[in-house]
Amino acid sequence: MNAATATLPEQLEQSVTRLAHVLLRGGGPVLSRSAASVLHRIATAGPQRITELAVYEAIAQPSATTLVGRLEAQGLLARAQDPADGRAVLVSITPAGRALLDERRRARAVSLGARLDTLDPEERETLADAVPILERLAEATA
Repeated sequence: MNAATATLPEQLEQSVTRLAHVLLRGGGPVLSRSAASVLHRIATAGPQRITELAVYEAIAQPSATTLVGRLEAQGLLARAQDPADGRAVLVSITPAGRALLDERRRARAVSLGARLDTLDPEERETLADAVPILERLAEATA
């Protein structure tokens, strides 16, 4: 894509995607994107059924079951009977799962901080001003 002819949405998508890849590579302990996404989802939204996780991740339920099993074996997730429906299982994050997410978040912040240090003060201020706008974009439903 030619930057001179790219639209703002195209430029922003490319830049945000590249930055996300940089942050993921500098994110501390290795975790697949799906695994990190599932842990984050449960940490922020609370216990979930595997079917809900599959829909959220846009993966087949057997794939979600396998992923949850892997994360459970690593001690990052735990399964418990759903109190609202004894036939169903809820998946929740363990303290070890929360600690891993926190460690990865800190590692990404350090990595990003090092990149921000290469910018001049005006560039950092411009980025700081853009944070609320980026937050609104991230929370907007389309």
